[in-house]
Amino acid sequence: MTVVLLPYPDAGIPPAAVPFLRSAQAVYASGIDGGLADLLGAKPAPDDLTAEPGPIVLIAADETDPAVVALVRAGSRVIAQPAGSGLVEAARVMDRLRSPGGCPWDAEQTHDSLRQYLVEETYELLDAIEEGDRAALREELGDVLLQVLFHARVAAEDAGDPFDIDAVASGLVAKLVGRHPHVFTDAERVHTAAHQQVRWEELKQAEKQRESSVDGVALGQPAVALAGKLGQRTGRAGVPADLFPGGDTAAEQVFRLAAQARRDGIDPEGELRAVAKRFAAQVRAAERSARAAGLDPVVMDAGAWRAHWPQPNSGSPQ
Repeated sequence: MTVVLLPYPDAGIPPAAVPFLRSAQAVYASGIDGGLADLLGAKPAPDDLTAEPGPIVLIAADETDPAVVALVRAGSRVIAQPAGSGLVEAARVMDRLRSPGGCPWDAEQTHDSLRQYLVEETYELLDAIEEGDRAALREELGDVLLQVLFHARVAAEDAGDPFDIDAVASGLVAKLVGRHPHVFTDAERVHTAAHQQVRWEELKQAEKQRESSVDGVALGQPAVALAGKLGQRTGRAGVPADLFPGGDTAAEQVFRLAAQARRDGIDPEGELRAVAKRFAAQVRAAERSARAAGLDPVVMDAGAWRAHWPQPNSGSPQ
């Protein structure tokens, strides 16, 4: 007996299940109506499939389905859809939302109007990573994925240069394979992450035929991250640090610190954000302490702030 789990019917039958479907005496379905079930000639699953003469195949949408549980307990093999099958369903839902009869708001969006959401969702994902919040991480990854699906769906409607999510995925596959010849071909093996990073940059330079070591740096990224990236790229090109912008303005000093930090293997954007978060937490702690003492933080003077400022490594005021 074989159980084929199809939580995403639009993703199709797993190739591994095909031989068992072909040799099955009967195919049953549970939790899957019409469409794929009809195509396979599946019959509704009876109450006790374990009593049916084999070989049989049960196609079901949920591993907690009672019919599935009973067959698994009886020792049946289970064949699941490959990882990534849910992406097919996600693309289908996005297509439905954008198509006539779907959501009016979704239908009105453009690449330009969606920019703010891409930035917001990316920072929310970054926050979930920094906070170590697994539930938020899963949710925010989905929100970032939505932006990719949304932009690809909008791009498919472009009259002059249309492309869809499959073209995006194909381009990504080609890039990953091309930049990892040590994995997908018999090229020279890469044994360390540092070696791979150098090799990656060499392949990108050849692939994109860049004329400058700073070509491809996203100039729209946050300023500290931008300074760090420029410091990293120019460091690989051999540009000495004494050629960083001189001067004593706050901006020039911040640039030098960020650029040098990235050359030293430190993420200046992440480190600065961590410091900023700690400072915000200290402000909140001082305000709570002041309120507990009957003070209004809005009118506190410098002395009161210092009196209620949390001590290092504690939440208590000094």
